[in-house]
Amino acid sequence: MIRTAKTENGWVRGIEAADPRITAFKGVPFAAPPVGDNRWRAPQPCQDWEGIRDAFRFAPISVQDTPGLGDDIYCREWHVDPDIDMGEDCLYLNIWTGAKSAEERRPVLVWFYGGGLQWGYPAEMEFDGERLARRGVVVVTVNYRINVFGFLAHPQLTKEQPDAPANFGSLDQQAGIRWVVRNIAAFGGDPGNITIAGQSAGGGSVLSQMTCPENFGLFQKAVIMSAMIRDPYGSGSVGTPRPLEEAEENGRCFFEYLGVSTLEEARKLDAFYIREQYARFAADHPRMGTVQDGRFCIGDPLVLFAQGKHAPVAVMAGNTADEFPNFLRADSREELRRKAEEIFGDRATEFLAFPQLAQPQDGTLWGRAGGIECTVKSHFLAHEKNGLTQPCYYYRFDADIPGWDRPGTFHSVDLWFFFETLAKCWRPFVGRHYDLARQMCNYWANFIKTGDPNGADADGTPMPDWRPYTKADPCEMVFTGEGPKPDVEADCAFRRFLIEHIGEQQKG
Repeated sequence: MIRTAKTENGWVRGIEAADPRITAFKGVPFAAPPVGDNRWRAPQPCQDWEGIRDAFRFAPISVQDTPGLGDDIYCREWHVDPDIDMGEDCLYLNIWTGAKSAEERRPVLVWFYGGGLQWGYPAEMEFDGERLARRGVVVVTVNYRINVFGFLAHPQLTKEQPDAPANFGSLDQQAGIRWVVRNIAAFGGDPGNITIAGQSAGGGSVLSQMTCPENFGLFQKAVIMSAMIRDPYGSGSVGTPRPLEEAEENGRCFFEYLGVSTLEEARKLDAFYIREQYARFAADHPRMGTVQDGRFCIGDPLVLFAQGKHAPVAVMAGNTADEFPNFLRADSREELRRKAEEIFGDRATEFLAFPQLAQPQDGTLWGRAGGIECTVKSHFLAHEKNGLTQPCYYYRFDADIPGWDRPGTFHSVDLWFFFETLAKCWRPFVGRHYDLARQMCNYWANFIKTGDPNGADADGTPMPDWRPYTKADPCEMVFTGEGPKPDVEADCAFRRFLIEHIGEQQKG
């Protein structure tokens, strides 16, 4: 087993995982600490070190609200430790490898956590890379700056550093990918076989990286979980990048809120003071996220994807069955007609004829739709229409989730299954849940290796065939409590209508 490895900045020593055939390297620096004058700058080169650096523990998480203080589902699920180390010096990554030598060239997964670009960290227990590493994958989880530290924009930043005026968290992710390309061979990984993946805001980050032209060629596959989000009844979506000028004005307001007038003054403030002030500021101002800065982010990633202006790689994407449903809200049939005409124009009459609109729910909600599902499928069809030949695989997670809170397939629950880390969860999962997790992790590992999720289960029997989603064969993989069930999408005119409408929205 590889227990020590030489990076471009020095040697690191890892530690055996629960399975001693796997080595975990935790807290490996990939950039200089973003503190002092490096606050709100693109990540700077890491300094060399002498001797062998122990990489036994996770590095501090990015500065954010203290985890584990609430009683919401995510505090019950994995944000459980309010004493977890946190600090502005946070640009570190973690590696799990089962390679015995640097010559093995195993496929590589680079993972970005979610949390709305406001919260989250690689040390979350569901992100343990050991189970994927046992399947021959080298797993890398990358920390990055979030909230005001990762996504502040301000006129002074634009003036003083025009090559990198914003999106510092995205640039951290990019630096992590580039570090992997340069260094992962020392850990038995193949720098020519990299998959970038993420969920929620991490999946949105994958989209951002895919549509940054500077990144083309750095990775060969992408996994976008619960992140291709368009409301079929609205013009915007969660995670749409804000125009630079608008983001700059929000940053200017924040400086006023802090009581500073210059970037130099703001860089001297205590990080935790900034954190507390940002939490108050966000109560009545927009939170800071991805910005269309014309440098890293050249446009709305979903629109760019629909136009074929993305890295030409194989894609896996999907959603959980219950997350983020969309409705058209109307108090009467007359109001529904008026809104339909505003949204669908000449096709409003066609929309109003669907039986899904026959009865309102609670008198105010009409036409439940799965916005993520419709968005993913619309963009996969655009991928095909644009002449791109790389396969696209759609999934929907629809397993029963046990627990006193009866949570349904809530946003993020599928992470326990894809990483096969159910044993760390408090929920009373039983054997069939573990079987499903094993198979989902198998599919994922196969896709990371080859761009095709299909292959044998642990006992050598073939798993159900998962075909790419195309216009001629709209195959979807449904992960149920009874196992994976591939199916051809039901012939639902209502869903097709919304898929087509989203496609029209994204033409730009």
